[in-house]
Amino acid sequence: MMSTEDDVVLDFGEEEFDRNRILKHPVAVGFHLLFRVGALLAYLLCGWFSDSFITNFVVIILLLSMDFWTVKNISGRLLVGLRWWNYIDEEGHSKWMFESRKNRKGTVTALESRIFWLSLVLCQILWIVFLFGTIFTFKFKWLMVAVIGVIMNGSNLLGYIRCKWGTKQKMTTIARSFLTTQALKSMFSSRKTEEGQSTT
Repeated sequence: MMSTEDDVVLDFGEEEFDRNRILKHPVAVGFHLLFRVGALLAYLLCGWFSDSFITNFVVIILLLSMDFWTVKNISGRLLVGLRWWNYIDEEGHSKWMFESRKNRKGTVTALESRIFWLSLVLCQILWIVFLFGTIFTFKFKWLMVAVIGVIMNGSNLLGYIRCKWGTKQKMTTIARSFLTTQALKSMFSSRKTEEGQSTT
């Protein structure tokens, strides 16, 4: 059964921010942070509570799994108005679906959006640090835990990036535009510096 990635972007659009309200979904924010922070703390502090690697492994994987499910199915939809999923069609091909809520004011608050994206990115960076830490400190039994953390957090991060900025082609266009802007800014700033030095 052949599996191919086929992007389908539905209802693609910008998020609408409600700046009047601080937290519109406090329970979703709480669980969004609870499981991911819990998994990180369990990884860092598990030696204090149990010497059994199997017990620590199971606890961390359970927290990572609950975090993955919560972010993918609940907090992404409520906090930023984005959703992604995968299904197998009748021909046996894997289809990836990416959705973004469009033209609905008051559904997303700026603070909730910041919490969502910062936690996704920071946790992924921390799991990558843990991954390299296990390699450099030769704690290879923890390597599998760090790899699972990177994969599960990375899957959600990639899925939501694709929801927000679209397909690979659109992401490439955004990256080129950003790099071009940065290059032009650096050219103009260096030119102004040279002009300032020549006048003095």
